[in-house]
Order: sequence, then C-alpha cells, then structure tokens
Amino acid sequence: MRTYARMTGLYAPTLKEDPAEAELASHRLLLRAGMIRKSASGLYSYLPLAWRSLMKIEAVIRDEMEGIGAQEMLVPILTDGELWRQSGRWSAYGPELMRLMDRHEREFALGPTHEESFTDLVRNELRSYKQLPVTLYQIQDKFRDELRPRFGLMRGREFIMKDGYSFDADVEGMQKSYNDEKGAYARICERVGLRALPVVADSGQIGGDTSVEFMALADAGEAEIVYCDGCGFAADTEAARAPINLVEGEEGDLQKLETPGCGTIADLAAFLKVPEAATRKALALVDGDGKPWVCFVPGDHEMNDVKAEHAFGAYHMMSDEELVQYGLVKGFIGPIDLPEGVGSCADESLHDSAWWAIGANDAGYHYVHAKQGRDFTIGRWVDVITAKAGDRCPKCGAPLKAARGIEVGQVFQLGTKYSETMGATFADPDGVEKPFQMGCYGIGVSRMLAAVVEQHHDEHGISFPVAVAPYEVEVVPLDVNDDVVWPVASHVAEELLAAGVEVIVDDRKERPGVKFADADLMGFPYQVVCGKKAIKNGNVELKVRATGERTEVAIDEVASLLSARIASERA
Repeated sequence: MRTYARMTGLYAPTLKEDPAEAELASHRLLLRAGMIRKSASGLYSYLPLAWRSLMKIEAVIRDEMEGIGAQEMLVPILTDGELWRQSGRWSAYGPELMRLMDRHEREFALGPTHEESFTDLVRNELRSYKQLPVTLYQIQDKFRDELRPRFGLMRGREFIMKDGYSFDADVEGMQKSYNDEKGAYARICERVGLRALPVVADSGQIGGDTSVEFMALADAGEAEIVYCDGCGFAADTEAARAPINLVEGEEGDLQKLETPGCGTIADLAAFLKVPEAATRKALALVDGDGKPWVCFVPGDHEMNDVKAEHAFGAYHMMSDEELVQYGLVKGFIGPIDLPEGVGSCADESLHDSAWWAIGANDAGYHYVHAKQGRDFTIGRWVDVITAKAGDRCPKCGAPLKAARGIEVGQVFQLGTKYSETMGATFADPDGVEKPFQMGCYGIGVSRMLAAVVEQHHDEHGISFPVAVAPYEVEVVPLDVNDDVVWPVASHVAEELLAAGVEVIVDDRKERPGVKFADADLMGFPYQVVCGKKAIKNGNVELKVRATGERTEVAIDEVASLLSARIASERA
C-alpha cells in the first residue's frame, strides 16, 4: 500500500551554514538543502530530493520530444577515438575532451557530446531517402575536463545532458527538424518554470552554420546577451551583429595634436572633451598565421574574443615587446603611416564613419579631423566588437537591453559537417548517394535544475515551481506527540496522497522554528501547517512558499483545494 513520505526517513542532510566554496545561490542552496554533495572538483552526487527534481525535468523533456516524433535511445558513453579522428575533432576539441587508453593501447574518449557516435550508427543503417527524416536522442551523463570546474552544477566535469540528432534528406527537411526542436525547447523551459530567451549564438566546437541558445536570465549567468523588448530579438554578445550609435569625430583639416599622457581612450576623450564613442580604439594583434594587424573599433566598445578568433584564427594580442618589434607606439597607434608590414583592419560598424580621432603613431600625439578615404584607408573589414546595451536592434532599430544568462540548451543546424567527413550517405530518389543534412540539439538537465534555483529563491532558501519540486506539499505538524495535531496531519497527508498530490510530512521531533526553516530551505511549493490552535477551529494553515501568503483553510477542504491548484501548475 502506497503511503506518504516522511522527513524522518528522508536522506537530505541539511547544512546550517553556507559552504565556503559556494559562490552562486544555486550551488549554496542545493548543498545546504541536502540535495547535492561534492565528490571531487566538478563532480557531484545527486541526493534523493535533487534526483526527484531531475526526473521531473527529464519527464518534461521526454514528453516534448515524443510530441515532435523524436525517438529516445542510448549510445555508449565511451567512444572510439577513431570516430573522433574521422570527424576531425580528436585534436580540434582541445584538452576538455577526456581521453583514455585501454589495455590494448586503443584510444577512447568519454563523450562530452555524441555527434560522431550517432553519425556512425545511422551511416550503416539509414540507406534510403524513404527512411528519412529520423530524429534520435538520449539522456545521459557527459564528461568535459574543465580547466576550472566551478559554480556547482553550472560547470562540472560530469553532468547530465539530453543530446539529440536529426537526419534529413535536404535542407528544407533539416530546417523543419530544427524548428521543431527549437519550439520544443521553448516549451520545455516554460514548463519547468524558467524565463529563458532563445538567442542567436556562436556554434563553437560543435560547428554548423546556424545556432540558437536558450538562455535563462539570471544575474549569476556566465553569458552576456543583448535583447529587444520590442520585437523579441535576442543574441549572445559573441554572435550579435547590432548596429551601433555611431558618433563621428569633428570635421576639418587633418591636425596632429599634442596629447600628453593620453594613452587610453578615457584620457583622450576627456582631453578632447568628446564622448568615448567619438574616438577610435586601436588594438594590436598577431593572427594565427603570424601576421601583425592593428584593428580599429569604436572607442566605447570592446573586441569580442570569439568573434576575433573567427576573424584572425588563433590570434594573440601583442605584448609590449612585440609592439616595439613591429614599430608601434603603445597608446598612440593610428591608421596613418602604419609601419610597413602591419595590416590595418576595422570593425564593420565603422565602415561608413568618415571622421576619426586616432593615434598618430608618435608618442604623445593624436590626429583629429582624420578622414577615411582622404587621409587613410582601411585594408580589411571584420566583425569583432561585443554588442552592448544601447546598441540598436538589428531587426527593429530600438535600443537593446543587456542581461546575463545561463545557457540551458542549444540547437544547431549542422548541415553536412559530420556526414561528409564521416561518409554518412543515403540514396536519393535517383539513386545518387548524398550526405545527410543534420541537426544537433542539447539540453543541460543538471544545469537546468541549477538555473531553476537561480531564478526561484529568496533569502530563506529555494522556492521550487510545482513542475520540478521534489514534493509538491509539505505537511508540518507542530507537535508530532500531540494526540490532536498528529492525527490531523496524518489525515491531511493521506487525503492529499489520495488526490494525486506528492506529499511529505515533517514527522521529526523538532521545534517548529527548525521545521519552518527547513521547509523554506528545501522549497516545497506549499506548506500545510497543523497547529493545535487552528485545529480547534477546524482549520489548518496553508502557506504558499513563493509569496509567503498564509491563509487558514478548513481541514476537510485543504486536499481538494491544493489538488486543484497543483494540477493547474504542473508541467
């Protein structure tokens, strides 16, 4: 016979103090609430309460995947290194790929993602266009040898992820599969209680031409995003190409101006009494082929490292010694009379900018009224700046807002990136062998749990949405030894259980204050407090964890009230 859960039997060792290593709220609260425990750097055990929440997140994912026709399966975590060599990622993925060798000196990897495994699987099985489209997915542990594991479940070396892969006969089919997954991801975020924006993203190590990340907005997020409240545009700053509010320098004849001590943009703008946006910042670098460049960007913007890697390969910023080597003067570099052999380039946002205030390649001097096309030319145009708040929305022109986000999912259009390199083909209607058009779709399941906590907590603890709460209701008898209180608490719990509500009873012989503190810390959405005074009036107290609202409800009505409310809030 099924019975309700009891706190005395629950393995959830809570902590009274904040763990010293926990920087984020989710890390701190999941540890304190007895939901996770650290095994080693970047490795965590999921205790019963966290595991119940993770199972609920996975259930939502499975439901949405079934809704779009995706099929769940499982491939080995341990993947043959030869497959990674076929795709070209054995070396390209970098040190984050956990590699090992078996007793026969054969190389393997612990999969951080499984494009190779799924591509290898279908290339031997899907042979005709008549078998397409197919979308396969799994929910599985993944491994990544992070240089600095941190933030609890946000950036670990082992984590739970849903990864899926679509195989289509043509680009139109791939686009449909991609759109289906993107729509499902948006619904998953909504159902688990996350406010998440789909943002244009860089494809990173996965590759492909088109990618969207689902970013849960949170101050603790590692990613920076810009978004528009007007039209819904959102993008990772690593991928955003947003028009800037271009500010020109003053017009006039070229003038070399003495600017002592003005080796920074802030100093120059203050000296000229102009906004930083009216100046041009010079960034000296050496590209992946060893060629020196000076890249000019708006004075009020920064170069984005990911964009710069796309433009210059494995570049590095010049050291002071290299500046001297190439004849450049730190703090006073400009496009007029650059040393021979040093290339000039500029961010695309400056393409139509005529008047510049820029370094004169002479210590203590700048040029003002420098005109592009008259006094200098730019040899190459690149997209390298980081978009920021106040830049213009590329869709509607409204000012963009900036926020931080936690990446909880990402969808990619891979095209033929893996199918071509790995020889995964099918026969089209004319019998011609063609590579699959592929898509790739990932959700960080354990990271999603942390993101939920980041968005749903207060100074007292976690405040879980019903959809992912370990238990939906906690019944709190204030005195388990009282012959009035305990029978009522047990009766209410049984009524809730019979109504289909997930309920746990705090049957510990603890003071009420301890029980209330733990209930708030663990974040169960509803608390039914059973005290002698209210019971004498035929009532119990109902507390809504998210709002702190307290009301008295008749003992015989609380189960029906809560079951109806919870049914409407479930995912």
